Amino acid sequence: MTYNFAFSRPTATSEEEQLLVHGYQKAGYSGLQLKPSQYAPYLLEPESFRSRWGQPAGIAAALIAGGTLLNDDSREQLRQVYKFAAHVDSEMIVYCHAVPRQQVTNENIATFAAVFEEMGKEAEQHGLRLSLHHHYDQPLMHREDFDLFFDRIKNPAHVGLTIDTAHLVKSGVDDIAEVIRTFAPFITNFHMKDFAKGHFEILGHGEIDFSPVFQAIQDIRYSGWISADEESGGEIATGMKECLKFMKLGLGA
Repeated sequence: MTYNFAFSRPTATSEEEQLLVHGYQKAGYSGLQLKPSQYAPYLLEPESFRSRWGQPAGIAAALIAGGTLLNDDSREQLRQVYKFAAHVDSEMIVYCHAVPRQQVTNENIATFAAVFEEMGKEAEQHGLRLSLHHHYDQPLMHREDFDLFFDRIKNPAHVGLTIDTAHLVKSGVDDIAEVIRTFAPFITNFHMKDFAKGHFEILGHGEIDFSPVFQAIQDIRYSGWISADEESGGEIATGMKECLKFMKLGLGA
């Protein structure tokens, strides 16, 4: 099995962006999964992104995006991300469905599947894969939400799934391994982060038991992107080093 390790982290300053972009390869990662603020200023001018950062391999392996997809404007915004992604050699769009969970019904969740499948087909036309990021207080939050949504997907090739360990636990889903095994045909990406007392933590510093998580990843024979989604607020270099060490040790990579 081949794993492509990526790193993702919010940045608040230009100095932090420099540490992120110039540090991921040195730390041993194959790519970055960029937060919206890290690429949005260049959305209409992808060459400006290239001019600033050059073309290191994997610099924009995945782009994290978000919106409702409930109207034409939201769908057009995603299409613009597709165009940018194609210019900077991205492989995947990781999409957070920004609709509050309490505002949707079970039938809404089921019908969202058709929208995502159509947008997934459009992503393929740009050489991209659309991967839905489940999230606390978004439509795919509770365990049963996953069944409602993915039971309506006609072709797993059109819509992937990004598993986020901490958001599952925050949402009350404790059996992460079961979710991984059940939805293995859809999984295209992992966001690995720890969680404790309501806060995200560096991998290995929280309360999540990752042993069954790593075992499930191996059991489904997953090969692909596994990203440390480091949102603890700690120091960038420390997070890079500790997260990669934790993931490699857990997966025997």
